[in-house]
Amino acid sequence: MKAVFLIVLTLFLIVIQTIILPSFSWFDQCFDLLIIEIIFLSFISSHYSMVLAIIIIGCVMDSISGVPFWYYIFSYLWIYIIVQIVKQSLFQRSIIFIFIISIVSISIQHGFLLFSVFIRQGVNSILEFNFGLLMMQVFWGVILIPPGIWLINVFWKNWILKTKFLQNSVFENTEDRIDRVQ
Repeated sequence: MKAVFLIVLTLFLIVIQTIILPSFSWFDQCFDLLIIEIIFLSFISSHYSMVLAIIIIGCVMDSISGVPFWYYIFSYLWIYIIVQIVKQSLFQRSIIFIFIISIVSISIQHGFLLFSVFIRQGVNSILEFNFGLLMMQVFWGVILIPPGIWLINVFWKNWILKTKFLQNSVFENTEDRIDRVQ
């Protein structure tokens, strides 16, 4: 059931990022919304299965975007690894920690983009890089990532409670049926 939640969340964020937000002038160049999901995944689990989930999410984003393949996979993995390393030494529920991780996450993605452009076009491309876009995305990331993580956490807790309730009710109904048959 956890996988269903992550699939629905991923599809929801992809639709918001690719269809809905570009129609608004303030959000037409918004940061990658799936960063919120990656940070959330790094908070809820340190298990290796999350790495596989992040690779799958990265493959989906690499497939639908126009950037070089492996861009999202590498940036998501680095975000996950950095959050895992830093959360072991800092208090993970600190709002300052989430602000810093937001800035670092968006910077990691732009760093990979800048590196790929540098490899293809050379040193002159660094001077032509749109640093204003980076600053705007960092601004929106600092504003939207902490509430986004909080909102996903609320949905996650509700999802867990409802699935446990459904599992218990199905199990109880099964026991009643078995008792009636005997």
